[in-house]
Amino acid sequence: MKLNRQHLPLLATAVARPSYDPAQLRQGIVHIGVGGFHRAHQAAYTDALMNRGEALDWAICGAGLRSDDRAMRDALAAQDYLYTLYELGDQPDTEVRVIGAISGMLLAEDGAEALLEKLAEPAIRIVSLTITEGGYCIDDGSGEFLAELPLVRHDLANPRTPRGVFGFLCEALRRRRDTGVPAFTVMSCDNLPHNGEVARKALLAFAERLDPGLACWIATHVSFPNAMVDRITPMTSPAHRRQLAQRHGVEDAWPVVCEPFVQWVLEDRFSAGRPAWEKVGVQFTDDVTPYEEMKIGLLNGSHLALTYLGFLRGYRFVHETLGDPLLRRYVRAFMDRDVAPLLAPVPGIDLERYKDSLVERFANRAIADQLERVCSDGSSKFPKFIVPTANRLIAAGRPLERVALVVAAWALYLGGVDEHGEHYPIPDPRAAECQALVAERHGLGRRLLGVETVFGPAIPASAAFVEAFERLYDSLRRHGVSETLRQVLGE
Repeated sequence: MKLNRQHLPLLATAVARPSYDPAQLRQGIVHIGVGGFHRAHQAAYTDALMNRGEALDWAICGAGLRSDDRAMRDALAAQDYLYTLYELGDQPDTEVRVIGAISGMLLAEDGAEALLEKLAEPAIRIVSLTITEGGYCIDDGSGEFLAELPLVRHDLANPRTPRGVFGFLCEALRRRRDTGVPAFTVMSCDNLPHNGEVARKALLAFAERLDPGLACWIATHVSFPNAMVDRITPMTSPAHRRQLAQRHGVEDAWPVVCEPFVQWVLEDRFSAGRPAWEKVGVQFTDDVTPYEEMKIGLLNGSHLALTYLGFLRGYRFVHETLGDPLLRRYVRAFMDRDVAPLLAPVPGIDLERYKDSLVERFANRAIADQLERVCSDGSSKFPKFIVPTANRLIAAGRPLERVALVVAAWALYLGGVDEHGEHYPIPDPRAAECQALVAERHGLGRRLLGVETVFGPAIPASAAFVEAFERLYDSLRRHGVSETLRQVLGE
């Protein structure tokens, strides 16, 4: 059955559907960057609230600023912006649910004005973002805004016809200021530390160059709540589409697949109100930092610890790596000995149970999360997910072997060939630059670890870290993943 509003009543009873009429919704949120994660997370929470008869004036208008957003818009538009949330887990109580919280989508390519008008509407009170780490145009090493990027330069020179996120936000906020419309909240839902502060820094840096008076107004009137977001959401494959159609009778051009687990910890700082997301499981807090550090260190850090070693070993899915006893013991040791002891207490969280849940989530066979997805953009992920842990271990004088192994595995992975001789592409915008760094063995440690935008100053200054990296890189190359893991684990 093709998914659309007309066919909603005809879907199988096992498929949950909106209890509200999607045609009656009114938009209150613009979301920039409609991908799998947004649809499995923020949109799903909003839909759950709407199913309680609330937040019907908080429907989401999607916004796409890149040419490849057209495919998502076309897929959703053809089915009245409905899509299926398809949970995949090893337990039988997973959910198949049609989501109706998105009620339209605009593309910048079709003309900036329509999107600017939408952003300037008084009814739009939140603009949310999933634009990836690189979308904030912040240099990982210096922390400075990259004003020389071509897209940024274009928008500074053409503020009324922007193409990038900060150009759109600035022009929309200028219009709201000039017409007396209150400012909206800018809410980052990206997986990076202090995401609200990063969004604020980037937007103010852009605005300052464009119009210092507007920058001052934004600093005073716009809120940027920090958030910790979590849900493993692999890329939707043709197999997922077929499985949904065969098992549940739903023909969906672009369902979103995800694990059953979902978490959102959000600072309660909003300029113009918000949906009552706490009624559907969102945890509001004054300070998201301890939750963020826990998740980034334990989940994202452990993901990287597994990923490159697993890929080199010949695995292609996360659950396969957890099926390897050596990799399983290694990642648990990394959590227990390297990350958890240096975390601040996290209110309401039992760390042992949290670590157990991570191992269970990584081992989820049904979701078949691709290592390629987790491996992607390593040059952007290391500064956020591994380097903070390494810096803490260096400062505390603790053993560095396990964390150095993560970096050594990435360095060898960049060579593009696994232990079985299989070649693979490197999904990273800086792939060519990174591969050049590892092209020669001589001077590798100094050359790679000396890239401050990725590793910062403390790692290359640590003789112990550099020595461990060099030794483990050579071991991986000569003896392979399993033998190196045995050495590191003392087996």
